[in-house]
Amino acid sequence: MEQPEGKEGFLLEAAAPRQTGPALDSCEASPDEGLIEDLAIIDKKAVEQLTEGLISHYLPDLQRSKLALQELTQNQVVLLDTLEQEISKFRECNSILDINALFSEAKHYHSKLVNIRKEMMMLHEKTSKLKKRALKLQQKKQKEELEREQQREKELEREKQLTAKPARRT
Repeated sequence: MEQPEGKEGFLLEAAAPRQTGPALDSCEASPDEGLIEDLAIIDKKAVEQLTEGLISHYLPDLQRSKLALQELTQNQVVLLDTLEQEISKFRECNSILDINALFSEAKHYHSKLVNIRKEMMMLHEKTSKLKKRALKLQQKKQKEELEREQQREKELEREKQLTAKPARRT
């Protein structure tokens, strides 16, 4: 068999069907034996040319893909940073909502405190009035008691005076 030159010849040789004999018995040679002979036929120059051709064919696309992947990676980093910023904004919004809820709760309890204070002032006024009234009633009662006591003493004195006294004999 002739040795083809260049990559086209190699491709033709590689694409050509192999001649295989009848089914191999266990005593015959293995199918790998022919492969080793085929590899010895291929010269190194053809391999180098094919390698260079393959590299020159795919390298620009691979380099463009590499640049595109680097750009995508950078864009992903930018997107992740932006996403983190947005997440922090949402967290701030949630904390603001929590703060707003706390303020509304504080307003509610403040109004309750104001109402309790009003009630306490009203109760204080009522108790003060009741204390004054109780004091007046107590003073009036004491005065009436004193008047009754004085009235009794007067009546006793009058009774003493009205009771007949035996005349003194001298």
